[in-house]
Amino acid sequence: MAHWNEIAAEFRREAIPCELGEKLSLHTSFRIGGPARLFCEPQNKRQLTAALAICRRHKVRFYLLGNGTNILFADEGFDGAIVHIGAAMGGIFRQGRTLTADAGASLSRVCVVAANEGLSGLEFAFGIPGCVGGAVYMNAGAYGGEIKDVLSSVTFLDETGAEQTLPAKELALGYRTSAFEHRPWCILSASFFLREDNSNSIRMRMADYGRRRTEKQPLDMPSAGSTFKRPQGAYAGALIEQCGLRGCAIGGAQISEKHCGFIVNTGNATCADVLSLAETVCKIVTEQTGFALEKEIRVVR
Repeated sequence: MAHWNEIAAEFRREAIPCELGEKLSLHTSFRIGGPARLFCEPQNKRQLTAALAICRRHKVRFYLLGNGTNILFADEGFDGAIVHIGAAMGGIFRQGRTLTADAGASLSRVCVVAANEGLSGLEFAFGIPGCVGGAVYMNAGAYGGEIKDVLSSVTFLDETGAEQTLPAKELALGYRTSAFEHRPWCILSASFFLREDNSNSIRMRMADYGRRRTEKQPLDMPSAGSTFKRPQGAYAGALIEQCGLRGCAIGGAQISEKHCGFIVNTGNATCADVLSLAETVCKIVTEQTGFALEKEIRVVR
């Protein structure tokens, strides 16, 4: 622990808020996860740059966390530093038809700002619970739209701590993936090129997407969103329902009664429960339908 006390002291000298042994269940929508060795919350780009430099200097693992809405942390916790990029790093700025949002801005707030500015193209993302950094990282999407459809460029810190900006076409954006999955880069902000439209029309489309989510998704229970990626030629939820798995449970983890594409935490689920249930579902779906399901949630051990 002395080693981590020393690292924490360095964070505090930089005025970076941090805690030792913070429970990760407090910072994820699944409400699952053991303690992190160190949990820090940089308040600005200078502190974020310093936090990453400290981690690299001490050669400790670190994980960049946004809203924690697509993450399943291990029951044992995380043997490293969690760098939480939150609302303090959530500025949103307009220049012409381009809206630039910092990594910590919630996706829904960016959608609201876009609507208020009369800028259309992000309506599909309204209600996706993540932040901009996470949405770019996984190329989030819904209702036929994806982040890559409107993303123009991303500014990030590379593995040396240098700031870079790359156009979207150079970021290997695909179905629920991007170059950021495979490189130790830290997203700072993203720019979206949108089209002008009537604000009320934009809000009506956003409200429609919001209603659909409320009607069809188990938003009243802890989860990490859609558990499985959509297999080519089918839908994960429909396949799971077809196999008679609605409501199937292992421990505190359950296939949602409302939408079979979601695994929910009924109150005391562990990471082990979720993974065991996901593996069981994948096995049965493959045996009965021939489709191979792949997890969409990020499992962090």
